[in-house]
Amino acid sequence: MLKFTEEKIFTQEQVQQLFLSVQWVSGNYPERLYKALMHSSTVLTVWDDEKLVGLTRVLDDTAMLAQIHYVLVHPDYQGQGIAGKMIEYIKKKYKEFLYIEGMPEDKSNVPFYEKHGFSVMENGAAIQIVNTLCKSYSVNTRGNI
Repeated sequence: MLKFTEEKIFTQEQVQQLFLSVQWVSGNYPERLYKALMHSSTVLTVWDDEKLVGLTRVLDDTAMLAQIHYVLVHPDYQGQGIAGKMIEYIKKKYKEFLYIEGMPEDKSNVPFYEKHGFSVMENGAAIQIVNTLCKSYSVNTRGNI
């Protein structure tokens, strides 16, 4: 049985393994990734016994805006509705906020978010700076960080 929790009980190694399982470059920076997660507003994790199999990270300003930054599920557990359950949990938690936003790294993920009530911003566009001067930093071909 899968367990969903906001407790930050994960280790740096568990987080790194999950991110690398979906080939996200952030997994190559385990210290930074762990620090970022520990200082995030919300980190919802999904566990199969002692194995970290899913994670959603949200940054919020405590009143107006909550931004979903990560939604990832280990490949062995994809297709079981885990990502959808995480999104619904986040929607419920932040239901009093004016905005809940997400920025899928891959346009092919937009239908997933639309299925959960999100809509593409009519005049919005994603913007980003990639600090390539950062020590040993590189972005994979999909741009996932």
